[in-house]
Amino acid sequence: MSRAPGAFGRAGESAAERFLRRKGYRILDRNVRSCWGELDLVAEDGRVLVFIEVKARRTSACGGAPFAVDGRKQARIIRLAAQYLADHRMTQRPCRFDVVLCTGGSSAPAAIEHIQNAFEVPGEQLQW
Repeated sequence: MSRAPGAFGRAGESAAERFLRRKGYRILDRNVRSCWGELDLVAEDGRVLVFIEVKARRTSACGGAPFAVDGRKQARIIRLAAQYLADHRMTQRPCRFDVVLCTGGSSAPAAIEHIQNAFEVPGEQLQW
């Protein structure tokens, strides 16, 4: 089992990226950092721009991965997405927020669950 800090999370992101590519997503960016945090993956699903949060957990203790994307985390991702859209001059682009849950395994996830449109932006549009 890998004990390096963050190794399981990085393995989860790589597994999520491979999973999404097999589903036909085109990965545009990975680990986009700003002063507000990080977008794990940015992809295209057809004409839709998708901001993807990846959560990797070895166990389901404390609710596991599904409970890791709470309201505060969603608000941060929405703010990061708005910044990304503005920076890339894509403000008119249809977009959505997906979550990929990677669970189990010792050094790499044993199961992957993809939740499309996992949460929405309150109101009509992104505010930046």
